[in-house]
Amino acid sequence: MSKKKIVLTAIAILVIALVVVTVQNMNGNGDEAVEVQTDTVKRQKVVQTVNATGRIQPKTQVKVSADVSAKITHLNVKEGDWVEKGDFLLELDRENHLAAVESAQASLNSTESDAKLARENMTKAEKDYLRAKELFEKNLESQSSLEAYAAAFQVEKARYESALDQVDRAAAYLKQMNDNLSKTRIYAPMAGTISRLNKEVGEIALGSQFQEDVIMVISNLSGMEALVDVDENDVVSVSAGDSAKIEVDAFPDVVFDGIVTEIANSANISGQGTADQKTEFEVKVAVLQSFDSGQKTVPAGGQEINTANVNNRLRPGMTAGCDIVTEIRENALSIPIQSVAVRTVEQLTPAKPVGKNDAIADEQPEESAYKPDKDGFVEVV
Repeated sequence: MSKKKIVLTAIAILVIALVVVTVQNMNGNGDEAVEVQTDTVKRQKVVQTVNATGRIQPKTQVKVSADVSAKITHLNVKEGDWVEKGDFLLELDRENHLAAVESAQASLNSTESDAKLARENMTKAEKDYLRAKELFEKNLESQSSLEAYAAAFQVEKARYESALDQVDRAAAYLKQMNDNLSKTRIYAPMAGTISRLNKEVGEIALGSQFQEDVIMVISNLSGMEALVDVDENDVVSVSAGDSAKIEVDAFPDVVFDGIVTEIANSANISGQGTADQKTEFEVKVAVLQSFDSGQKTVPAGGQEINTANVNNRLRPGMTAGCDIVTEIRENALSIPIQSVAVRTVEQLTPAKPVGKNDAIADEQPEESAYKPDKDGFVEVV
């Protein structure tokens, strides 16, 4: 082979290599081609979901705290007990409050005695004034003497009115002390289970209005919900009434039905000012009681689980994950997500033909798009 042919062959190989490299750079910035799954476009139901994690909690629970500060002298319940509304729960030390009631009662008795004496003095002063007035009309009493009797009557009247005010204040104070005494015995505000007990006999219960000091928590465990955190980008798709599937770590083979009941209006921001900052909204998903009185079962490792019994065994604080259904498209053209290749908008936009077909080309969409979702399929649009 001549040297000229060898040179031409080398140049041709170099040109081909440059073309291949250029095409690779245009299509994938030099990355190796990735083989994707192929499938047939077909019509089926496409479900859009939002995934979130959180914990199980009762729909209704009440924190029981003391209204007065005192030592706990008696506990009538333990954690896990069932109580009815109005049942006696605990008693606080009553000695100081009993002494306060006795002191307030004595003060009231004293002010009532003072008021009685002031009333008698006022009555006597009034009679003296009226008698002096009669004598004055008969010219048997001087003007100055009449005025002195009138002034004395007004003084005694003012003293009596002041004594009545003191009686009212003493009575109000006695009522307050009796109220405080009654608050040393705490009763159940609702029927439910003692789900948490934070205090024992001998500990101090703080009755502060500014600092919460929870003695126990009463929960209605017959109605449970999942409190989950939804990302700010997903919460806009969630609405009250959306259905959901709830999975609890404690029951890996059971999926509970749920429904969104409440969406927070304010966000919880964690890691603020850092690279790990997250903005999430709390969403409540009620666990539905839809188990046909315990007759429906699900397979689990070759056995059967009574889902009604499982539902009754849900406990506050259990870890839960929710798939909230935000949109369903029936009979939509769809393909698996694995069959979708990512391209830039420029690569997806076909070049407009020139000539007489320009008007038709202008009617074509400028971008092609797809909507991936977590059920493994995307709708073809």
